[in-house]
Amino acid sequence: VQLQASGGGLVQTGGSLRLSCAASGFSLGYYAIGWFRQAPGKEREGVSCISSRGGTAYYADSVKGRFTISRDNAKKMVYLQMNSLKPEDTAVYYCASPRERLWIPSPWSNTHEYDYWGQGTLVTVSS
Repeated sequence: VQLQASGGGLVQTGGSLRLSCAASGFSLGYYAIGWFRQAPGKEREGVSCISSRGGTAYYADSVKGRFTISRDNAKKMVYLQMNSLKPEDTAVYYCASPRERLWIPSPWSNTHEYDYWGQGTLVTVSS
């Protein structure tokens, strides 16, 4: 199982980025995928999660209305569209998957319920 996050970079406040998570080594269509982030000196926190078929999505309150998660199981990709970025969104962003099929962790943002993690991509939002 491999997850590889990409798409990070430096953007100004109010700008946009789209992160991608490429999956390999497993059938992506059976698994929920979560996006998490970790800022310097802070704990890793949940940003968003999408169900295996894409019918259900969850968001942290801090990103609701600005971020959109989506997936293309045929392409084995999950995306995080980030708009209206703020300096407080600066962090390393990770995608992750639980080991169980057709299951969303409860709560979705519990990092301990995710078994497979990508390597992270850095997002820096300048003020």
